[in-house]
Amino acid sequence: MKKRIMVVEDESIVRLDLTMMLEEAGYDVVGQAGDGEKAVEQAFSLKPDLIIMDIKMPILNGLKASEIISKKYNTPILLLTAYSQREYIDKAKQANIMGYLVKPVNEASLIPAVEIALRQAENANAFREQVESMNQQLNERKMVEKAKGILMKKFNMPEDDAFKKMRKISMNKQVTLENVAKRIILKYNA
Repeated sequence: MKKRIMVVEDESIVRLDLTMMLEEAGYDVVGQAGDGEKAVEQAFSLKPDLIIMDIKMPILNGLKASEIISKKYNTPILLLTAYSQREYIDKAKQANIMGYLVKPVNEASLIPAVEIALRQAENANAFREQVESMNQQLNERKMVEKAKGILMKKFNMPEDDAFKKMRKISMNKQVTLENVAKRIILKYNA
């Protein structure tokens, strides 16, 4: 499936040029905007795979628009500017900024930057999902431990017996150990 890209650039000729380069390289340009405010609106409605965003724009600059978009979505952003000054580079070091291109941009610099930004975004998403999964497992484990502690205290039983009891209920009722733990916590920890 083609990757969906949004181009945000206040100079219409540059925006058109970028769009043509991206489409020729096989990308689907799903949205275009000439200022940061429209970029935010379109990013929220279109949910592109990547946004190429100019820094200096009217109404709302690219850095501020990127910040707003990043707070709501994990959309990767490739910044585009005629300025390579340190202050812009430092401000661009936020979460979803995956690269920084200095104008004039040609196909030889644009396409590799887009490919790398998309790959880095995939890696970041995979890492984020892995962390979420590990946090969920940890929370489930804490719940099982808490329920086991409740059984040990309430029925004066050793840890092994409490765990075996929970596991037996889980198997007999064909529910997860976490669900058994939730029920125990709700029943005895009120």
